Amino acid sequence: MKNNNKLSSPTIWFHWLTGLAFLTVLGIGLSFDYIPKGPSKGELMGIHKSLGVIVFVIATLRIIWRFKEGPITSLSAQQTWQDKAAKGIHHLLLLSTVLMPISGIVMTIAGGRNLSVFGAEVISAGEKIPALASAFNTIHHYAAFTVLVIVLIHIAASIKHHVIDKDRVLSRMLGR
Repeated sequence: MKNNNKLSSPTIWFHWLTGLAFLTVLGIGLSFDYIPKGPSKGELMGIHKSLGVIVFVIATLRIIWRFKEGPITSLSAQQTWQDKAAKGIHHLLLLSTVLMPISGIVMTIAGGRNLSVFGAEVISAGEKIPALASAFNTIHHYAAFTVLVIVLIHIAASIKHHVIDKDRVLSRMLGR
């Protein structure tokens, strides 16, 4: 990055677009346990899967952009453990935004279903691989709760920076 205090527009846009899309898909996914089986749930599952594929594409582009731009530098002097924790959380978030959709995609394909994005077939249905589908279903399900905790830590840290530290971390991510 050329200016350590200012973030590029693509960095900011990728952050918010990935975050909002990922949280939307995560919220839809977490709601499945509370929705009875039926056509409405099936439609919602289609939306969840379609948005998941889109999140995968956006998150992959974001990671490519991150490699091009380099890591975001810290604005505040933090203790070593806080700096390491912040970097760890950011890496986990970047990884999660790619691995969660991949686990869903593998689960779908291994379940013998086609992968489509809002009705446009991306990968045709193949033979079922029940053990693989089951394994990735478990991964996808439990990873969702893990990612939710990581996201909440990220949001709490952002609020801490803004309210307690009164640094420009949140303002910078808002493009100010």
